[in-house]
Amino acid sequence: MLRWIRQQLGFDPPHPSETRTIHVANRFPRHGHYTPQKFADNRIISSKYTVWNFVPKNLFEQFRRIANFYFLIIFLVQLMIDTPTSPVTSGLPLFFVITVTAIKQGYEDWLRHKADNEVNGAPVYVVRSGGLVKTRSKNIRVGDIVRVAKDETFPADLVLLSSDRADGSCHTTTASLDGETNLKTHIAARETAVLQSVDNLDTLLAVIECQQPEADLYRFIGRITVTQHTEEIVKPLGPENLLLRGARLKNTKEIFGVAVYTGMETKMALNYKSKSQKRSAVEKSMNTFLIIYLVILLFEASLSTILKYAYQAEEKWDDPWYNQKTDQERNSSKILKFISDFLAFLVLYNFIIPISLYVTVEMQKFLGSFFIGWDLDLYHEETNQKAQVNTSDLNEELGQVEYVFTDKTGTLTENEMQFRECSVNGIKYQEINGRLVSEGMTEDCLDGTRQSLNEEEELFLKAVSLCHTVQISNDQPDGLRDGFLHANGISSHLEYYASSPDEKALVEASGRMGVKFNGTDGESMEIRVLGKSERYKLLHVLEFDPNRRMMSVIVESPSGERILFTKGAESAIIPNSKNGEIDKTQLHIEEFALKGLRTLCIAYRTFSSKEYQEINERLHQARTALQQREEKVSDAFRFIERDFVMLGATGVEDRLQDKVQETIEALRLAGIKVWVLTGDKHETAVSVSLSCGHFHRTMNILELVQQKTDHECAEKLRQLVRRIQDDHVIQHGLVVDGVSLSLALREHEKLFMEVCRNCSAVLCCRMAPLQKAKVVRLLKTSPEKPITLAIGDGANDVSMIQEAHVGIGIMGKEGRQAVRNSDYAIARFKFLSKLLLVHGHFYYIRIATLVQYFFYKNVCFITPQFLYQFFCLFSQQTLYDSVYLTLYNICFTSLPVLMYSLFEQHVHPHVLHSKPSLYRDLRKNALLGFKPFLYWTLLGFSHAFIFFFGSYLLMGEDTSLLGNGQMFGNWTFGTLVFTIMVITVTMKMALETHFWTWIHHFVTWGSIGFYFIFSLFYGGIIWPFLHTQDMYFVFVQLLSSGSTWFAIIAIVVACLFLDVVKKVFYRHLCPTSTEKAQLAEAGSGVGCLDSMCCFTGWDATCLPPRRMLERVMGRCSPARFNRSWSDSDPYFTNDRTILTLSSVDSASC
Repeated sequence: MLRWIRQQLGFDPPHPSETRTIHVANRFPRHGHYTPQKFADNRIISSKYTVWNFVPKNLFEQFRRIANFYFLIIFLVQLMIDTPTSPVTSGLPLFFVITVTAIKQGYEDWLRHKADNEVNGAPVYVVRSGGLVKTRSKNIRVGDIVRVAKDETFPADLVLLSSDRADGSCHTTTASLDGETNLKTHIAARETAVLQSVDNLDTLLAVIECQQPEADLYRFIGRITVTQHTEEIVKPLGPENLLLRGARLKNTKEIFGVAVYTGMETKMALNYKSKSQKRSAVEKSMNTFLIIYLVILLFEASLSTILKYAYQAEEKWDDPWYNQKTDQERNSSKILKFISDFLAFLVLYNFIIPISLYVTVEMQKFLGSFFIGWDLDLYHEETNQKAQVNTSDLNEELGQVEYVFTDKTGTLTENEMQFRECSVNGIKYQEINGRLVSEGMTEDCLDGTRQSLNEEEELFLKAVSLCHTVQISNDQPDGLRDGFLHANGISSHLEYYASSPDEKALVEASGRMGVKFNGTDGESMEIRVLGKSERYKLLHVLEFDPNRRMMSVIVESPSGERILFTKGAESAIIPNSKNGEIDKTQLHIEEFALKGLRTLCIAYRTFSSKEYQEINERLHQARTALQQREEKVSDAFRFIERDFVMLGATGVEDRLQDKVQETIEALRLAGIKVWVLTGDKHETAVSVSLSCGHFHRTMNILELVQQKTDHECAEKLRQLVRRIQDDHVIQHGLVVDGVSLSLALREHEKLFMEVCRNCSAVLCCRMAPLQKAKVVRLLKTSPEKPITLAIGDGANDVSMIQEAHVGIGIMGKEGRQAVRNSDYAIARFKFLSKLLLVHGHFYYIRIATLVQYFFYKNVCFITPQFLYQFFCLFSQQTLYDSVYLTLYNICFTSLPVLMYSLFEQHVHPHVLHSKPSLYRDLRKNALLGFKPFLYWTLLGFSHAFIFFFGSYLLMGEDTSLLGNGQMFGNWTFGTLVFTIMVITVTMKMALETHFWTWIHHFVTWGSIGFYFIFSLFYGGIIWPFLHTQDMYFVFVQLLSSGSTWFAIIAIVVACLFLDVVKKVFYRHLCPTSTEKAQLAEAGSGVGCLDSMCCFTGWDATCLPPRRMLERVMGRCSPARFNRSWSDSDPYFTNDRTILTLSSVDSASC
């Protein structure tokens, strides 16, 4: 317990050294003084709170918010000094906000606790004291030997010791970690692979040294030292030896592994830690508005305090006969009295800061995010995948995007590779009916003879069949067999699994053309060449990495020859080739690229015995190094992968996804610039850009490629700037490669940005993952501060997805790392248009109006309170009753704006989708700029003045409004102002609403009705628990006057009339594109009344307003309202989105 407390406080770090030493089965050395390292236990803790720290920790986090902390201070001030309002007026809303947030967070954390307990309590088997012991997952310690059976998940990060196979291999799937469904092969060290029973493992003496925990799923550096007969044997450990927690054992009966990382130090736990928080532009605007209103509050409080003392300078007001000061008040400090008065006014006006705004915004974002998942137009039936929201905080940012950065492979394309062409020994070939046919031959030229391969063709196909990391699964219930063939000698049906679709396509194509890969048993690979079996001993695999851009295998042929087969990018292989048809192959690669094919070079190299002995020793030393292993391995690979003999090249087609061209065109019409960032070569990328509509044939294509020096790059950029200025072309496109981009970003950012700003489309090819993130950061931090969106499907896109303001993952075939690290995930690129143009547009309109309306209604609420002080000598007398102060934001005006923020559709979704230009109206945070903010604020002040002085004119001159001659008092006056205010702000929300449903009617008229019913009950009964009953019978008396009803109607109409006039004039004199679309929509019979009447059983209800509209506007006939969608309609006829909330299908609406 003491150690745990010290770790929590940071005094006892669990692993200060760079490496950890693990004694297998925790058999520590008995001689000498040995202090074992301390490791974390195997408990997974995804929860945030405990029973003991929930209250203090949650309160601390909530009061870090400025608004919450501000209201806490106001509440404490009300408790400490004599203030005009009850502490309940600030305390109850604060308590409500804090309680709702705490319940939400507490419930979410309870669910996490529940999930943690299930995981930590799962049964596992551990080898202890010479036998298998059943225990709970949380009891596993680092060093324990764990047994895992088929289809079970690994309870910790384990180094594989042995399996039921003789070679010590096993197969796993990491779908829960990175989404990859292909089987991965893991191998055990040869010295431990033979220990297949508990008794044998009990005799094992071994020590593992490895790096400390890190989040990278694909990186593991370590070594195992096995003691056999007093001899120590050292073997390297890498990712192929590590079984990750959360992965599942497949096609293997059981394995034994030693736990090296446990609990919160496993790679799965390290990867699930929260990402950096992204903040939307709306949230930043909201914080700015809060500061402005805080300044207004301080100004009003200061002015009121100064004016109070100015009035009290006259003796008759300082100490009037009806309210004389006590001796204590006369002798008190004037400074303290001034401060006390200032704080009292601060409390009186504090409701100008809307505390419930944060809660409403959170609810709007959380509930609104469900619409994306519910939208059937974003559902992909083929893969049964719907859109998902990982971060609801950025919904409105979808309506602000100015730049889209997209990957190509798997995002614009299907990532389904099909072999098309190849080049072998300088001759082009294609596949016809499963045969390798040279260029010029057609299907008619093929006779019925059996296929034959010449020496070069056979060697090329052997290289393709051996140089890969493809896994194989036979169609048997137990999965892979130890052998390759059935007893009858006939190969079973083979199913290939590959992490790269390119590899799978090439291996399958090679099999069709005569050289078939039949599988591996760990140390050897078998292929069948035209039906004859050949077995190659697998000596080494030189794994692919993005820096080398190639992968290699070293095999020993049946004749004993040691051969290196390599495949990779031509930019990596051609410079290292010295023999073969290099020039012809390069020419064919360029031809393949112009057709939009993905190209790979194939080469080989043979080793003499002496050469192999040298490279074998280099590889062993590099792979067993604990320090700087990656650099040493990279050096060893460079030493080996050189002096190639060129065999040829392959061309694989990756077809475009459906509707990519239409989506890119829609984004362009919406004013969004699309950048394609890809690792493909220049020609391939340009060809795909042209085919998908990213580049137009008429576009002026500028190129910044193959720049060698800073000076050369700068000069080229200046040429491009001059060319853009000289060429009077509407659109320019830019192509830049990775090397040139590095030079441009080093010292010429301004020049590069000047070129990019004048280009409507930019293509970056040969990009490394970090370069993608740098490009996004460059645009993101430019002076214009545009909103950026990055979309991709692979692990290489994660960096740019996390860097952009909004990151979108494609649920593709390259694993789920992009989806896990994204803010939103969709199944296909085509869904991006609706996500931005419809959902993004709606989300932004809704939340922008929500924020502005909240400040507006609070200005309306508190300004009459400020004006009232001029009529009560700044005595801090409150205008409203304390209950009204408390419930105004919580009950009376909260639901209409919340429903608006969830369901508002100011334009029909079909119109938004079919007219992308409407998206331009929202750019640069248009609805939350200074002008809209000033308009809403001035509107709030003007309405407040009309409320107050309208009521004052009615009641101010000792006018009797009751039949018995009795006059109203100050509580009646305040209640009249409050009643007019509640009706006006609710009707203002109704005026802003374009899309009416029964929900809107219910909350709009229901809110007003609830206020009247509540006031009648509150003022009509003597409540025993209230100290004072100021409002007793006030509301009933107020409503009994006909003049009051006339005043309410007249003042509400006067307030809203100016707003309606302003809207009408603006719409006719300078309408926005959105307003033009609304008018066109209304003219064609689609409007707020149309959507309101599109519900079953509402015809009778809609008839009166329909007739009224005909008389008033003279252009809306019943025929127009009963219109139907037809196939010739320019909008989409199949609107399946939940956003319409309509219970009728499109045929009747």
